[in-house]
Order: sequence, then C-alpha cells, then structure tokens
Amino acid sequence: MRLTNNLSEYGLISKIFHWLSAAVLLMQIPLGFYLVDLDFSEKRLTVESIHVTLGLSIFYLTIIRLIYKLFNPTPALQNNIFAGQRIIAKLNHIFLYLSILLITISGALKKLFNGEMLDLFIFVLEIKDNFDLAELFYEIHIMGNYILIALISLHVVAVIMHKVLFKENLLKRIL
Repeated sequence: MRLTNNLSEYGLISKIFHWLSAAVLLMQIPLGFYLVDLDFSEKRLTVESIHVTLGLSIFYLTIIRLIYKLFNPTPALQNNIFAGQRIIAKLNHIFLYLSILLITISGALKKLFNGEMLDLFIFVLEIKDNFDLAELFYEIHIMGNYILIALISLHVVAVIMHKVLFKENLLKRIL
C-alpha cells in the first residue's frame, strides 16, 4: 500500500486522516449533545474539558489534512458517474471541512467570550468577556453541528446508494 495518494487510489496517510477524523467526530458529536443537558458541576467541567480537547484535536487534524491535500492529488472519481454527482461530492467535502472549522472556531469564541481561558495546546488564550457575543457564537456552534450531522449523513448515504443502486463499492477506496 502506498503512503501517498495517486490519481487512482488514496494512500495510507489519507486513509488514516479520514478514519481518525471519523472516529473523533463519532465521539465528539454525542459528547456535545450530552454536555448541553448537564448542570454546572465537576462532572460538567470534566466533560467540557474532554469536549474542548477533542474539538481542538479535530480542528488541528483538519488543518493538517487540508495542507496535506494541497500536496497530494485526490483520486479521480469513476467516469461512469454523472456531473451532478461530482459536484455534490465535491461540495459535500468542502462543506464538511468548512463546518468542522466553523464549529471549532465558534466553540472557542463562545468559551472565550464567556470569560474563560482556552488552552490551544500551543498557548493559552483569554479575552474580555462579552456574553452577547458568547451567546451568538454558541448558536452558530449548535447550528454548525446540525449542518455537520446532515453532511456526514449525506456522505454515508451516498456511499450506501453507490453500493446498492450503482453496484460500486466506494468504501473500498478509503479502507
């Protein structure tokens, strides 16, 4: 197996990025929904700390993944799919990346405008509180998560549809 991509298949590095992202998001999304219902307590602070750490991890992973994509070709889609499928696939991937970045940035700004410190692993950040802005960024954070869930669902449904309707095993490309 190749480490890097070529025009016909994904390399090991891309596959690791893909499945690591999927695994972290699979933990992060339910954790965020669980966090919303917790009352302020030591348990909430612990869960929130884990949520922030996972969020920053997926943010940094996404940045590294995007930089990696700049230097590696994305394998071409098969010629038998129509142009609309190509456009939808490309847009879905773009919006997946954008929503992950939006969710992390809005979550970080919500925390900062609540007057909390944010450890970015590289340095600690703290800004003057502004609860109105904190609430706005919280709303963006929540809406971004619903959008991300919809995009992930579309991504998974597309793979299933290709398998069932078109008899194409797209999943083998990324396994």
